[in-house]
Order: sequence, then C-alpha cells, then structure tokens
Amino acid sequence: MTPRQPRPSQPGAASGMPVPEPRPDRLPLDTPGRAAILEAHRLACVEGRAGYVDPQQGLFVFTALHHLGRGSCCDSGCRHCPYPDAPPRC
Repeated sequence: MTPRQPRPSQPGAASGMPVPEPRPDRLPLDTPGRAAILEAHRLACVEGRAGYVDPQQGLFVFTALHHLGRGSCCDSGCRHCPYPDAPPRC
C-alpha cells in the first residue's frame, strides 16, 4: 500500500492551524449531534489527545491528529481521516 499524502493543514494547537471538518461522506451534515461531535474532536485535537468519546454513540473515535501520526490511511472509512484520497465511508 502506498502512503497517502495528508491534507496541507495539520490540526491542533501546536500547529496553530484550524482543525478541519470531516468530509460529508464521513460525517453527513444532518448527523444528529454533529455540532457536539465536531466540538469534541476540536477539543481532543487542541489537547493533543488521540481521540474522544462520541457524544451520541459513546464510542471512541480517533482524531485527525492520530491519523496523521499513522502516516497513511488505514482504508477503514474513519470519520476524521485527513487523507484526501481515502475511500468513502461505507
């Protein structure tokens, strides 16, 4: 598998760059609790955490920072995948 290139901005307080929103195919605009999900992700990135607990489902979700640290896409359809050519979420 060839590593995919990350988006130009790496989110988080350390970088001083904004935290990107997930693609609509990963977190649709009409998702219940979307604002709370995005805030949980933003806080986790700012704090440098690997993930957060989804406020709607109670499941652990990796942040874009965690995925960038992996160095390549895992092709699992992750919500916050920062790799632009990652496959869409099923």
